[in-house]
Amino acid sequence: METPGSQTSLHRANLERVVRAVRLAGSLTQAEIARSTGLSAATVSNIVRELKDGGTVEVTPTSAGGRRARSVSLSGDAGIVVGVDFGHTHLRVAIGNLAHQVLAEESEPLDVDASSAQGFDRAEQLVKRLIEATGIGPDKIVGVGLGVPGPIDVETGTLGSTAILPGWSGINPSEELSGRLGVPVYVDNDANLGALGELVWGSGRGVRDLAYIKVASGVGAGLVIEGQIYRGPGGTAGEIGHITLDESGPVCRCGNRGCLETFAAARYVLPLLQPSHGPGLTMERVVQLAREGDPGCRRVVADVGRHIGSGVANLCNLLNPSRVVLGGSLAEAGELVLAPIRESVSRYAIPSAARRLSVLPGALGGRAEVLGALALVLSEMGDSTLLDSSVPAGTPAFT
Repeated sequence: METPGSQTSLHRANLERVVRAVRLAGSLTQAEIARSTGLSAATVSNIVRELKDGGTVEVTPTSAGGRRARSVSLSGDAGIVVGVDFGHTHLRVAIGNLAHQVLAEESEPLDVDASSAQGFDRAEQLVKRLIEATGIGPDKIVGVGLGVPGPIDVETGTLGSTAILPGWSGINPSEELSGRLGVPVYVDNDANLGALGELVWGSGRGVRDLAYIKVASGVGAGLVIEGQIYRGPGGTAGEIGHITLDESGPVCRCGNRGCLETFAAARYVLPLLQPSHGPGLTMERVVQLAREGDPGCRRVVADVGRHIGSGVANLCNLLNPSRVVLGGSLAEAGELVLAPIRESVSRYAIPSAARRLSVLPGALGGRAEVLGALALVLSEMGDSTLLDSSVPAGTPAFT
């Protein structure tokens, strides 16, 4: 029996520290493990050797700073994770291993507003098809990350706003998908997962505080503080789309007037261009036309950027992030939208906060949320399970 402070418990704690560092990063050199865990190089070397002999990690030759080094990652046989992203018009699923490698990925059109049952049916089918395509048994799944376009009530696990997904009223997404797949499911809103995806794989790498702004049918923000997603006590942190810009403005779906969303979201912006461009426009098409020089589309994109910048300025004054990452199709407009965002930030934010802020387009495009769903599982799964050889493959690895 292990007792606190014993050599056995200390060794176990060090094993878990090394496994956690590798799990969160995907792969690290032994020197990087030592820096991130605070353990000595000799201790890390011994632990890596032990984990390699036990089949928990894989070690491959690499180079760092021009010198030979060894890269450590979790074993590809240790298990797989699944990411599911429900957008308002699409369903995207990705399969990854514990070494942060994406093994399979597919997206298909889906009207998620229509029916939650239809959405979960399609998700179940797509997950099973991709798992079969990888040739890996479903017993290797250690968890599923699920993204939905709405806030999650942290106490009940249900969608916190029926105004956003009326067809999903009273639905607990985690329970629904877990019941179908038979594995643990962790759920979060799409903006939070976009932030997590960019933090791990994209434009947020190397920082510990950022805001990921997603502009689609709504406007939301995923907030990262000290390297962790900040959700707030009720799970609604980051609802930047409902910052009031004009008390006499258009009525928002939340019931208030003049929310940022009514000046920036696709459902409010696209009708502005219908008289000149006709029906059937999408934000993707508007961005494409703006990049090609269409004056109307360029003006609309710039106006949206300025409005988003006002919301970002409020974030700067409250949270002082060092980086803002713009996601969604609007990010493809590049400087046509980023320059107006920066202009509003410099005008409305505290100068010291504005000077320290960098505004970047997302690096992952439409994949940010589904990769964030994979990262959610990787961040939540427990390290003890990976170290317990007596636990059979497929046993849920969450704490």
